[in-house]
Amino acid sequence: MNRHTSILPVRAALAGVDRFRARRNRGPATPAGHIPSSIAIITDAWHPQTNGVVRTLSTTCEVLRSWGHKVTVISPEGYPSVPAPTYPEIRLALTAPGAVGRQLARIAPEAVHIATEGPLGFAARRYCLSRKVPFTTAYHTQFPDYLARRTGLPASAFWPYIRWFHRPAQRIMVATETIRAQLRAQGLTQLTHWSRGVDLACFSPHAPAPAEYAGLEGPILLYVGRVAVEKNIEAFLACDYPGTKVVVGDGPARATLEARFPEARFLGKKSGVELAGCYAGADVFVFPSRTDTFGLVMIEALACGTPVAAFPVAGPLDIVTSNVGALHEDLTRAIDAARYCDRSACAAYGASFSWEAATRQFLAGLVALEEEEAVSLQALPAF
Repeated sequence: MNRHTSILPVRAALAGVDRFRARRNRGPATPAGHIPSSIAIITDAWHPQTNGVVRTLSTTCEVLRSWGHKVTVISPEGYPSVPAPTYPEIRLALTAPGAVGRQLARIAPEAVHIATEGPLGFAARRYCLSRKVPFTTAYHTQFPDYLARRTGLPASAFWPYIRWFHRPAQRIMVATETIRAQLRAQGLTQLTHWSRGVDLACFSPHAPAPAEYAGLEGPILLYVGRVAVEKNIEAFLACDYPGTKVVVGDGPARATLEARFPEARFLGKKSGVELAGCYAGADVFVFPSRTDTFGLVMIEALACGTPVAAFPVAGPLDIVTSNVGALHEDLTRAIDAARYCDRSACAAYGASFSWEAATRQFLAGLVALEEEEAVSLQALPAF
């Protein structure tokens, strides 16, 4: 117990987190008011990108469609695009004036959700405001911190855009209490809860370990996610801890990190049962990011019975308890403490995150258009 007691005061300092965890997956059985049968989701993050935003949106769409909702995704697919500066794997859509508005008018949805703050989200926001059509947004990514890591500028330089973008939204969907508090401090108060889930048919302790684990010196310490500077993977790889460090994923920082840390194993992208096996066969899942709003990979790891070690920051503070992992500013100490967690407790806790409950929360957070708003949305733009 003494390994965890030094962690607890950090977590206890975040008021309201325990209450937030208790209700994270509850959601209403049926959302109050009119339930929109057709929904437009505008996102700059979509396939073939592999990240938590894309998995969240694609899984939410699958669940909604299985319930009989018509969901149309306006994404970079179908638009010319250019690579994002410093991150060519991410494509930025190039839209002609009015193109997104015309698409929304043709779709004629009963609710509009703008998932990202990129070019497509910007165009949808502008069109909805010009037609006085209500919309919701979501805060999926810590863009100020993300851009600060990539540009060297302070995060405060990017908050004005975030405030400007989200302020007109009827509701802003957030996944954790830490992010809720952060946005409130920025004057954004129209917040509603939207949690995340795990595909329990795929992620379980019974997933077979990958062949690449054979013969590796234990303990196996695993990272899963984009291999990019904002993920702070260097902090994990530089940890002085025995065993083998394994990185699953790809990204612009991979070649540099492979050269700097030749003792680490880089397995590239994995998905489905292969990814589940990587989680289940590891001794500790290490989440070194300081810029995530949630950390979907953490609950996938937990569902596979693997405890989590992380820094005490947004995401881990809201998810990781002393029964299923450890948080510490010294990542080596967090790893050591996490190894003593009961793997069956980790699996049970990870299994409590349901995509169905999360999708009910998403539905409850939407704002259905009134008749006159729907008519205004459907009028084709003149530009």
